[in-house]
Amino acid sequence: MKIFNMFSTGQIYFAIFFIIAFVITMILVYRKDLKVLKPFYKGTYWVFVGFLVFIGLLFIIKVLMKD
Repeated sequence: MKIFNMFSTGQIYFAIFFIIAFVITMILVYRKDLKVLKPFYKGTYWVFVGFLVFIGLLFIIKVLMKD
């Protein structure tokens, strides 16, 4: 692919290592803080559902207005 020609092999290895290390670190930090933060995030599920409904409505409006 053309994007891989822009970076050296070392840069690609570094990016892969960084992404893996970052994700592992974020998982460990989240697990550590989960007990402390849990009371503060009550009801966030409904915000997520509302966001998905809003995006769905925008998509439906876009499809209906296309004609």
